[in-house]
Amino acid sequence: MTAAALKLPLAPAAPLSLEARAETLNREAQDLAPREIVAATLDEFRGRIALVSSFGAESAALLHLVASVDPSTPVLFIDTEKHFVQTNAYREELTRLLGLVNVLPIRPDEADLSRTDPRGDLWKRDNDACCALRKVRPLRAALNGYDAWITGRKRIHGSLRSFLPLVETAPPHIKINPLARWSADDLDEYMTAHGLPAHPLVENGFSSIGCWPCTAPTAPGDNARAGRWRGLAKTECGIHRL
Repeated sequence: MTAAALKLPLAPAAPLSLEARAETLNREAQDLAPREIVAATLDEFRGRIALVSSFGAESAALLHLVASVDPSTPVLFIDTEKHFVQTNAYREELTRLLGLVNVLPIRPDEADLSRTDPRGDLWKRDNDACCALRKVRPLRAALNGYDAWITGRKRIHGSLRSFLPLVETAPPHIKINPLARWSADDLDEYMTAHGLPAHPLVENGFSSIGCWPCTAPTAPGDNARAGRWRGLAKTECGIHRL
């Protein structure tokens, strides 16, 4: 047999790095509408992707988009045990309304709470430590079973979010931001078109809603997140630095 007749098996293609995979997905997402991005990424990471939702002021639109594609998608709700009672009621309302069947409350570790915040007032002394205890560490543990997660962040939020990509890396995960390009008008139009209820606190001037100790109403013309940690340099809780 001549050398020309030899047929060697093709070498297996090297798997894409996390960064290369995110770059490819981000490039492909540029021409897709938010619902198409959701559908494509739920398919790409089937069984290994979750939506992380605060059930806050802007949450209903993304929850509706995901539910319209696959209502069994895991929805991770970080229950800090410091939410407004209205947020918990809103979560129950949207869960029923949208037919979400896999909403998973994520809570702080009891031993960690007893050790770090036995009186429940850590937020008064160190809000970064409180966020780490009640949000960052619980979410990090909950994401261990996933390769990717979906967020509702948008460029209109400003600060670190101003140049938010549609798909990015958050090692060891890929993070998808389907609504990154949406304006406030886009959000309002979607909510109206689909008859989605607003968070009960929106009518009281809360444009971004987190834990009650660190959330305040905003004034007309303020950035949507101006009421979060008002008066402090802090603008993020830390879960988007995982």
